[in-house]
Amino acid sequence: MAKLIIDGSEHDVQDGALIDEICENEGVPFSCNSGVCGTCQIEVLEGQEHLNDLNDEERELGMDRNNRLGCQCRIMGGTVKVTY
Repeated sequence: MAKLIIDGSEHDVQDGALIDEICENEGVPFSCNSGVCGTCQIEVLEGQEHLNDLNDEERELGMDRNNRLGCQCRIMGGTVKVTY
């Protein structure tokens, strides 16, 4: 079981799960369905190594290990701390 911390709010997450739903519930804006990609950008403060690798969409938007799209991140284990 992994742990995701968003601005101090802690969530237990199954290893390998996407974090998009938790991010959205915590107030991270998601405008993908309106054609605005990149609105769900999060800053990874700790635990970058516990997330999946960047994908093509993130690389095209100039993301790096510290700046990711919440809709594309999968937590693989451990603890990850993010802000938006």
